[in-house]
Amino acid sequence: MKNQQQRTIGKNQKNRKMFGIALFLTFFCIFVLFVVRFFVIATTKDVQNRNLQTMASRMYTSKRIIEAKRGTIYDAQGNALAQDTKTYTVTAVLSHQSLTAKGKPNYVTNKKKAAKVLAKYLDITEKKALSIMSPKRRNVYQVEFGPAGSGISVSTMKKIKAQHVTRLQFTSTPARQYPAGEFASQLIGLATAKTNDKTGQTKLVGRLGLESYFNKNLTGINGLKEIKQDVYGYQLADSQVKGRPAKDGADVYTTLDNRTQQQLETLITKAEKETQASSMTAVVMEAKTGKILAATQRPNVNSSTPVWRNALVQDTYEPGSTMKVLALAAAIDSGNFNPEAVYKSGTWELGGGKITDWNTAGWGNITYKEGFYRSSNVAFAHIEQDMGSATWKKYIQKFGLLKNVGIYGMSGESKGYTSYKGTLEQANTAFGQGITVNVMQMMQAFSAIANNGTMVKPYFIKKIVASDGKTLEKTKPQTIGHPVSQATAKKVLHYMQGVIYNKNGTGQVYKISGYRIAGKTGTAQIGSSHGYETGSTNYLYSFVGMAPAKNPKYVVYITMKQPQHITKAAEQYMAEVVNPVTKQLLDRATAKDSKHQGVVKLPNVVGMSAADAQKKLQNKKLNVVVLGNGKKVKKQSAAKGSSVIINERVFLLTGGQVTMPDISGWSQADVSRFAQLLGLKLKSTGGGYAVSQSIKANTVLKEGDALQVRYKAK
Repeated sequence: MKNQQQRTIGKNQKNRKMFGIALFLTFFCIFVLFVVRFFVIATTKDVQNRNLQTMASRMYTSKRIIEAKRGTIYDAQGNALAQDTKTYTVTAVLSHQSLTAKGKPNYVTNKKKAAKVLAKYLDITEKKALSIMSPKRRNVYQVEFGPAGSGISVSTMKKIKAQHVTRLQFTSTPARQYPAGEFASQLIGLATAKTNDKTGQTKLVGRLGLESYFNKNLTGINGLKEIKQDVYGYQLADSQVKGRPAKDGADVYTTLDNRTQQQLETLITKAEKETQASSMTAVVMEAKTGKILAATQRPNVNSSTPVWRNALVQDTYEPGSTMKVLALAAAIDSGNFNPEAVYKSGTWELGGGKITDWNTAGWGNITYKEGFYRSSNVAFAHIEQDMGSATWKKYIQKFGLLKNVGIYGMSGESKGYTSYKGTLEQANTAFGQGITVNVMQMMQAFSAIANNGTMVKPYFIKKIVASDGKTLEKTKPQTIGHPVSQATAKKVLHYMQGVIYNKNGTGQVYKISGYRIAGKTGTAQIGSSHGYETGSTNYLYSFVGMAPAKNPKYVVYITMKQPQHITKAAEQYMAEVVNPVTKQLLDRATAKDSKHQGVVKLPNVVGMSAADAQKKLQNKKLNVVVLGNGKKVKKQSAAKGSSVIINERVFLLTGGQVTMPDISGWSQADVSRFAQLLGLKLKSTGGGYAVSQSIKANTVLKEGDALQVRYKAK
């Protein structure tokens, strides 16, 4: 028994010994494996195909995206028409678990105060704001305020922050600012923010107009900043900042003249409001170069329309009697016009149909010269027949109609159409029916008449400049052809003066005091799928003016379609747009050419004291208006290097508190530039010079105030 117990004990001891040896060997092997693994890791710095050095670098490396600035779009004077800004969304933190590092509340502690502040600066009631900040559901961390709390401007955000409401927080989104409002909005277009679902980054993307056409040029390349930091977020002393700088987008400079464009916008807005026209267009162009000084349309990109279009190239229409300018030029140039020959006006049966004058009774037997003055359709049906359809078709093509103009910066152009079949329809095209055109085709064709027979291509992009100052592209005047001779062009201008100044002329309302101009009126029926529309409002009215008549510097073209409410002749409404714009251009041109008055180049006075800047500009014989009670000039109404006529008003913004001046006697252009500089919402009535203002002199102004001004001719 005893021996058996001893054998059992011995066996157990042996087993424990073997177990101990096995355990030791196991741990030893594991230890060796760890040593080998650590050696491999230390040597290769790789774990499961992941580089530990790279991972550590990433862990202690801070990367920050440096946002590139989108390029700015400018007018000819260097004023920004489209530029980068930010909009903000406000949220209110409600969770009581949100505390600062010192344990203090980091949530809205006074909801009533917060609601009162939000109601003051946003489009939301105090009751509504308070309701949003008092949700029924518990454990809500933060709340937003819907549309009223988004798209907030920088200035509004700063005003709310200045009220020191605990834990109203703002998140920013890149946005595009259009300081000039409706200023050529159909050309400038629109850019909106777009967020990348993968990266979460938000950037501006051009949707319409120049913003879309030059999106690639305007869009910059984001930069990247990398720094090494310790576990507490501080930069390591021996580390260097790495990455790449941001490359801002290129800037686009247009040919649009600020003063002319502002005046045109104001007058077109007035005309559209009074007539309730379905659409309007107006363009001002330098006759010799094709440079577009101003262009607008209604409806425009800011209007509440379901579809946006650039009516200057995308819309086609039958031009009516302004086409007679080109038909007359073709007849003279081809030797088929006898101004003193006589025909019977009123109606003429041709090709199985009937040609009818606007005065169906006619004016009896009159000369073709008088037929042009009176805008007789019958006269031009005869003229087309005398030329022959083949000859007239050749001139239609030489004037660049029925094919794209191809203006740089404008896309989606429609080239127009005519079937040109049958004697009647061929004759109709000579007075602008049975053929469709776009506005820029007409501007290009008109340039041949205003420019001694040389036809130039319209353009409104001056240059594109990279962020480093290098000019990437520059537009120069381009000759398209010579559809008629110089002698023909001069004769047409002579007859166009008769439209304005002859007692039988249809354009007498377009006379401008102190200047002689050439012009042609137009009235066209509006076509539809079932023929021509009927009714007193279904017409497209137009006018082309060239000034001065002897050697035109400018071509002005306006159209007005389907005015629904007119209490006077349609031409009167258009003249109230054309005449002031043309006169101010001619006044400026005269002043520039005059040795007595002259023109000065505006210096840069931004950063100077208000007193010194005012003195410097007054020494150049400029009429200086200082806005604000700040000490230094923050902004001037025209850019450095701009040509300014002596005695012209120049506005200097100094910041601080700005009060309303007495604007009696100011021109519409002056008031427009003043309102633009201060961000006022301008509404105008009448024409000429300011005689009344809705905001009294010395009233403190703030951005967004509505200013109504009434004008009257002197």
